[in-house]
Amino acid sequence: MDQTKIRNIAIIAHVDHGKTTLVDQLFKQSGMFRQNQVVEERLMDSMDLEKERGITISSKNGSFHYRDHLVNIIDTPGHADFGGQVERVLQMADGALLLVDAAEGPMPQTYFVLKKALAAKLPIIVVVNKIDKPAARPDWAVDEVFDLFVKLDAPDDLLDFPICYASAKNGFATLDYNETSENMIPLMDFIIDKIPHPQGDPTASLQLLVSSISYSSYLGRLGIGKITSGTLNINDQIVVMRENEAPVPARITNLYHFVGNKKEDIQSASIGQIVAVAGMDTITVGMTYTDAQNPMPLRAVELDPPTISMTFTANDSPFHGQEGKFVTSRQLRERLHREILSDVALVVEDLQDAQGYKVSGRGELHLSILIEKMRREGYEFQVTRPQVIFKTINGQRQEPYEELTIDVDEEFSGNVISNLGNRKGILLEMNTNNGLTRLKYKIPTRGLLGFRGELMTETKGTGVMNYIFAEYGDYVGPMKNRKRGTLVSAEQCKATAYALSSLQDRGKFFIKPGDNVYEGQILGEHCRDNDLAVNPGKGKKLTNVRAAGSDDAAVVEPPTIMELDRCISFINDDEMIEITPESIRLRKILLKENERRRAKKMA
Repeated sequence: MDQTKIRNIAIIAHVDHGKTTLVDQLFKQSGMFRQNQVVEERLMDSMDLEKERGITISSKNGSFHYRDHLVNIIDTPGHADFGGQVERVLQMADGALLLVDAAEGPMPQTYFVLKKALAAKLPIIVVVNKIDKPAARPDWAVDEVFDLFVKLDAPDDLLDFPICYASAKNGFATLDYNETSENMIPLMDFIIDKIPHPQGDPTASLQLLVSSISYSSYLGRLGIGKITSGTLNINDQIVVMRENEAPVPARITNLYHFVGNKKEDIQSASIGQIVAVAGMDTITVGMTYTDAQNPMPLRAVELDPPTISMTFTANDSPFHGQEGKFVTSRQLRERLHREILSDVALVVEDLQDAQGYKVSGRGELHLSILIEKMRREGYEFQVTRPQVIFKTINGQRQEPYEELTIDVDEEFSGNVISNLGNRKGILLEMNTNNGLTRLKYKIPTRGLLGFRGELMTETKGTGVMNYIFAEYGDYVGPMKNRKRGTLVSAEQCKATAYALSSLQDRGKFFIKPGDNVYEGQILGEHCRDNDLAVNPGKGKKLTNVRAAGSDDAAVVEPPTIMELDRCISFINDDEMIEITPESIRLRKILLKENERRRAKKMA
């Protein structure tokens, strides 16, 4: 294909600023679908978790034709925890669309993705989205974006960025936000006219850096990337290698390009095309497909290091093996090592002093998505509380810090500031506009563990928080985030309404009558700061003497529903989460009360 007729663009933005919706509209208005064809929303969100949460978790490839050009689109995640996906897929792009919400302006993740795009020297089109919002302020959003470019030391030629205004939800784009439009043509014209075509020599040695991995039940692992040099044909004998490593021979068995959000067979591909290649079962992100006669591997992008870790172990609770399909330590290890082949921001290490695996990632959400995926696949295992990854720099202990942005109603800002002060947060900026307060903090990553749930409680569910890794800084000392203890089962039994009803004044329960529990399982949150062992299976003593009021039914309040994210935020260092396909239980690491007391004395 003529490389001058190809445009490769990445869609980058903060979470929930409309990337996937914009891609839907570009696909629909390019004439890709029949007029009477039923098209689902959020075409590029292929995972169930993405559709349930309304966020993009893994990057996707798609394409459409416009004005005799092929436009390849790379939809990237918007959450900072999945920044590793953004860093590596930007290598496939020759330009980027930076989406900014017209009301919110640039957010922490906007800073992160723009920094990566500028480091790759990509020309950028700024799209101010959601101009149909009542609170939209497009001029202010553009000024904020310009300030962000300057803050990131963007070269002068990129400071004069083209601007397009859009409402992806309503399907239109315009060059003047005071005028509405009927379609996305102004933006599609911008893409063709402002984004350069891919550069490279089609007669040189083949070079294709694998930036993403896909799976096929028939063909195994597929390496996805952009051809930056040479051509690629079916049945070519090539080599696969990393920089400074020995080449491994391979043969191209199948070749695909992207049409819409699907893959189609092709016989050959050349400069600038983004393709999926089959023929190498051990292919991983960062490898290069190159000529066997003249191998020239490309350098893989260096990723930011993980900042948080959890320990994964096989389930050893009294209920182990009852609900899961994959329950052994070996199966757990295989699954974790399979994940790091496609998620390069994840690190898995075997524990030296115990059975289990240390899994490190970018944040709580990054690891919770992995846990949820494994749970749905039938895995049964346990995880510990997230721990931040410390470093020693110049003999000083250092810990990771995050840049935190919070939007809350003005009436709740005092409580939030007080809470963050206790978590060692440093207030950088505070702005109030129309009753809404925006707080910017620099805070240790440890201070954010468990904070999201407290923010929702303090702001009655209206607070919005976003954070991004800032830097490593000085260790700020011990920090206690959870203020209350737990209610722990003293024996294995079936919970009764009579017992739970009589214990309700001791705290909030996570279980309901009829649930099976075991000794050492966490049943709820204590109203005080210590742990309390209770008997949830206690039954009512039956006699043949009847008295007024003795037959009143036990009234039990509905339990607090503990979802996975909430469990990860809740647990302490001496607690674990038991994950099965059907249940999520909280437990103490030491199940017996006398063992816990002994460990506390020795601590």
